[in-house]
Amino acid sequence: MISFELKKESKECKARLGKIETPHGVIETPIFMPVGTLGTVKTMKPDELKDLKAQIILSNTYHLFLRPGTEIIQEAGGLHKFMNWDGPILTDSGGFQVFSLSENRKIEEEGVIFRSHLDGSKQFLSPEKSMEIQHILGSDIMMAFDECAPYPATYEYIKNSMERTTRWAKRCKDYHESRSNQGLFGIVQGGMYKDLREKSALDLVDLNFPGYAIGGLSVGEPLELMNEILDYTIDFLPKNKPRYLMGVGTPDYLFEAMERGIDMADCVMPTRIARNGTLMTSKGRLVIKNAQYKKDFRSPDENCTCEVCKNYSRAYIRHLFHTNEILGLRLATIHNLHFLLQLMENIRQSIAEDRFLKFKSDFYRNYGYNVT
Repeated sequence: MISFELKKESKECKARLGKIETPHGVIETPIFMPVGTLGTVKTMKPDELKDLKAQIILSNTYHLFLRPGTEIIQEAGGLHKFMNWDGPILTDSGGFQVFSLSENRKIEEEGVIFRSHLDGSKQFLSPEKSMEIQHILGSDIMMAFDECAPYPATYEYIKNSMERTTRWAKRCKDYHESRSNQGLFGIVQGGMYKDLREKSALDLVDLNFPGYAIGGLSVGEPLELMNEILDYTIDFLPKNKPRYLMGVGTPDYLFEAMERGIDMADCVMPTRIARNGTLMTSKGRLVIKNAQYKKDFRSPDENCTCEVCKNYSRAYIRHLFHTNEILGLRLATIHNLHFLLQLMENIRQSIAEDRFLKFKSDFYRNYGYNVT
């Protein structure tokens, strides 16, 4: 089972420092989790992630269920052994992926019938099935099966969806009750409606999960609206348990989330934009494919200490992308992951020293965000 220690609360805002203990190691929070959807963070070896100080990675129940399938992972001895990663793993429930198949799924109280995006085969995922799969995967932190409602949506739709998510959360907890070595998080839903967010949070807190996620945000709504709903919702969650905002990874969203008391976040963004040739730097995003970098022999970010910035030039990385060399994707991915993981380390340090808001303001100014 996991445990959480609240180490410090900021004197400036709701930001906080914590520590999550899991069967596979300790996680210092707040933390960003690289996404390894199919049991791999794309282009990266596990030892390289360790070198970047990745404390935990996220893998996807839906995708691993379809490929390679739970039988193979079970025979391998679980996901940790299968992918040769001995650190903590969080698995999502598969709910987000299933509900994104809006044209190919049918929601029922028992679960969701859907067609695989791979071959069109008919599949079924329920709270109990999601728990069964995640038990086999052996993740340290599991997510309850929820319905991630679209944005925008009517009050009635969101209310029904939220109430179903709560019923499903109870079924997940009942099924999981005997698996003491894995922590199960409930997921707060409720769309952009404050009263529904409040009810969802309070109902899940009554179920006494060891941690809580906030889902259904960063799904297309303006940042200001996300901040408003997050700021309101967070106060209904217990301080002595970790709080996870699902699916955010740009620096501004991370800063805003941590300022409001979030401990954990994840996103495919840093690795995805890396493969498209975009590097995150202290001065903003750098599109390395652009012609202006053809003879630019400076490092990608002169304020960065990663191995890429120490050893390779913009011109060389641009050359790799223009010649479709795999090394280009790897170097960009290593840099972007280092950038975000180092940013989170700096955020933790700023909270410890009660200078989070100044650090945020300075970062925004250098990165090109509007300073508020």
